[in-house]
Amino acid sequence: MSAPASAPAVRSLRISRSPVGIPRHSVAVRCKKVVCVAPTILTRLQKECATPLPVLRHVADAMAADMRAGLAAEGGSDLPMILSFVDNLPTRNEKGLFYALDLGGTNFRVLRVQLGGKDERVVATEFEQASIPKELMFGTSEELFDFIASGLAKFAEKEGAKYHLPHGTKREIGFTFSFPVRQTSIDSGILIKWTKGFAVSGTAGKDVVACLNEAMERQGVDMRVSALVNDTVGTLAGARYWDDDVMVAVILGTGTNACYVECVDAIPKLQSHNSSSGRTIINTEWGAFSNGIPLTQFDRDMDAASINPSEQIFEKTIAGMYLGEVVRRVLLKMAEASDLFGESNMEKLSTQFVLGTPHICAMQQDNSQDLEAVEAVLYDVAGVKSNFNARKIVLEVCDTIVKRGGRLAGAGIVGILQKMEEDTKGQIYGKRTVVAMDGGLYEHYPQYRKYLKDAVTELLGSEISKNVIIEHTKDGSGIGAALLAASNSKYKT
Repeated sequence: MSAPASAPAVRSLRISRSPVGIPRHSVAVRCKKVVCVAPTILTRLQKECATPLPVLRHVADAMAADMRAGLAAEGGSDLPMILSFVDNLPTRNEKGLFYALDLGGTNFRVLRVQLGGKDERVVATEFEQASIPKELMFGTSEELFDFIASGLAKFAEKEGAKYHLPHGTKREIGFTFSFPVRQTSIDSGILIKWTKGFAVSGTAGKDVVACLNEAMERQGVDMRVSALVNDTVGTLAGARYWDDDVMVAVILGTGTNACYVECVDAIPKLQSHNSSSGRTIINTEWGAFSNGIPLTQFDRDMDAASINPSEQIFEKTIAGMYLGEVVRRVLLKMAEASDLFGESNMEKLSTQFVLGTPHICAMQQDNSQDLEAVEAVLYDVAGVKSNFNARKIVLEVCDTIVKRGGRLAGAGIVGILQKMEEDTKGQIYGKRTVVAMDGGLYEHYPQYRKYLKDAVTELLGSEISKNVIIEHTKDGSGIGAALLAASNSKYKT
């Protein structure tokens, strides 16, 4: 069983520039083995991870086709294409005090916002974030939701004078739950399965809003959940509050997902649901996509050792939880087949998920002459000594895995846009269309971000890509959930 990542996809990492007790260039590396073996493994890795334009086109086409199949019938493709029940996006007329709770991966966040309508918009906002203890990721449903409700209770106690609850109303909350849910209404949904390294017992098949409500009651929290949303749906709502051209939202962090605005007439499986706007948001759960993705033996081995083998293949190639682990597996293979790291002890490098995406990001930002940050990460995190040539090979491995991930993510985005363009006949590529991005991987990993955008430009061409704006969101999914709570408030007039 693979260990879950214990940190966000990418975060700031303090690097010790010169590992204590490690003289520069003191590592004995037998060059013959390094030159002959490690680069051979690297060359094969680069070939198997390659994403030339034909591969990207195949992935984009397959994504669009799987979307249609998933909309046609339940279980029609790897993509569940889940109805969100969000038919009307924020109008900027929303007023009042609203809360949001965001359970999106290894962290959860609570937020409150005072909305002032079209003139004042967001009057005030505050949030707090906490890590989910590892044991709760494998614990019981009651333990996890009690922990979350307890955090919400402590946050609510700090509500200051600048926040005002209208007389005769109750505090309402938008619940961002970033795992596959079969939504049954705007404020209820059945958990399909846990992803992102979670394996909580007693929740699958249950209404997650009911689980939260029961926990809030146990913790003495007097709030009402008025909207259950996926993180991508919350991101789209939050971004659309500021920009009417937002049509797609993508999360690239610990895990990954995408959603978009769909015409209800394009959803054959949709029955007995009336949308006043004629549109709704579809949660693709694109992490489950698997068609045409270039995989290596390192990916297959990681998948086989994971808690969900043969599932979430797209997520395992593009999301922050997994990039560092694939790199670790490659480096371990190189070290076992050559003297890449001299006589270093491989115990730490042999530990699953010891090398995280924040570490490979930090190494790729190293512009020093001797690659000192790379040396420090390898020694401090992986427990291995390295010379300059070994560090250059490590960077090549990191770049290969990150390049594949970023470009595949870009192809996925084009697949969504392509499907929308085909249905609307010019309403996407012919005008300004915004893809709202959120998540630490996209925000903090410049190489990944560049590879993603380059792939989109290659697939769409320079002229069309001028109309497609890929930008990091201003507020993220939290405020979007609060806005949707306001839009679906029991007390709105």
